[in-house]
Amino acid sequence: MSRPPGGFGLYLHWPFCQAKCPYCDFNSHVSANIDQARWQAAYLSELDRAAAETENRVLETVFFGGGTPSLMDPSLVYAIIERIRQNWPMVNNPEISLEANPTSVEAGRFAGYRDAGVNRISMGIQALNDDDLRRLGRMHSVKDAQAAFDTARNLFDRVSFDLIYARQNQTLQDWKAELTEALSMAVDHLSLYQLTIEDGTAFGARHAAGGLKGLPDDDTSADMYLLTQEITASAGLGSYEVSNHAREDAQSRHNLIYWRGGDYIGIGPGAHGRLTLAGQKFATETELSPLGWLLNVEKKRSGESLREAIPVSEQALEYLMMSLRLSEGTDLGRYRALGGKFAPEAVQDLVKLGLIEIDETRLRATSQGRPVLNGLLRNLITE
Repeated sequence: MSRPPGGFGLYLHWPFCQAKCPYCDFNSHVSANIDQARWQAAYLSELDRAAAETENRVLETVFFGGGTPSLMDPSLVYAIIERIRQNWPMVNNPEISLEANPTSVEAGRFAGYRDAGVNRISMGIQALNDDDLRRLGRMHSVKDAQAAFDTARNLFDRVSFDLIYARQNQTLQDWKAELTEALSMAVDHLSLYQLTIEDGTAFGARHAAGGLKGLPDDDTSADMYLLTQEITASAGLGSYEVSNHAREDAQSRHNLIYWRGGDYIGIGPGAHGRLTLAGQKFATETELSPLGWLLNVEKKRSGESLREAIPVSEQALEYLMMSLRLSEGTDLGRYRALGGKFAPEAVQDLVKLGLIEIDETRLRATSQGRPVLNGLLRNLITE
C-alpha cells in the first residue's frame, strides 16, 4: 500500500445544473433530459480504468463536484461509491463529500446521499439576502437555504457552506451582519469567497459593457477580507486556507490534498487530476463537453483528453503556489527535494516587512502576507 506526499483522493465531476449562475466559470451545463443510467455506466467504466493503473493506492477522500451533484439520483451516487470501495483500499472513515444546492427538491435527496455513503455536505448558499441571491442567479431563497441547512445538519456530522462577499452595493456593515448570521448556523466549516468577475461569464460580459454597478472598491474589499479573518477566528473557525475556515480537525481533507500537492484522480467532463506513476508526476485533463466525454468513454476510449508529464521544476512551483495558501505553509524539505529555491534577499526583505515567517522546516505567509500572495510569489521565486 502506498500514499503519495500530500495524500490521494478522487474528484468526480457532475457537469449539469438547473441554471447557469452569472458569476460561474466552472464546466457546468443546463440540460432538460439526463439519462442517469447512461452516465452511471460511463462513470463506473472510468473508475475501473483509473483503478487499473493506481493499484495499492490507499484512497483517503472522494469529492462529488460540479455543476450541481445534488441533481444526481442517490442510486447513482451509491453505485459510484460502491465501485470506488471495490476498486481501492480506503482509509478508515474516508471523507466523502458532495456539493449541494439548498433547494427543497435537492434537500429531499440528502437522506439518500447519506445512505449511499456520503458523510459530508458542502452547500452553495452564497448569500443570506434574497435580493442578492436573485442577482447571483440562485434558484433558492434564504428560507430555502435555512431549511436545507437544517436538514443537512440533522443528517450529517459534517456540513459546510459557501458564501460570496464583496457583492454589488454590499457595505462592510452588511457583510459583518451576514457573516455573524452565517456563523450562528455554521457546523464546522465555511468557505468565504470574494466575488471575482471572470471572463466568459455573464457577469464578465456585463462588467465589460459598463454594467454591474456598485461593486466595492479594492480598499473596501480588502477591509471585508480582514474583517472576515477577525470574526471567524473569534468564533473558533480559524482560516486554515485563504478562503476556508474550520473548527479544529474539521478542514476539508479533500481540498487539503490539492493544497498540499497530493495526487488525485479526476473523473468526468472537465475534471483535472495529478497522478504520480512510475516516479513521474502527470497532469491529467478530460474532455470538457459532457456529450463528448460520454461518447469517448462509451467508445472504449479513455475519458482523458490530456496526460502531460510535469517537469520537477514546475512541480516545485505548483507546490509552493498551493501550499502558501495554507496557514501551515510550505514544507521546505519537500520543496527543496523538488529543486525549489528562493531568492535569499527576497526572503529576508519579506520577513522584515512582516509578510512571511520562516524556520528550519516551514515557510508561511503571515496574516499580513496572505492577502498579497501573488506578490509574495513573484518576489520569492528564482528563475
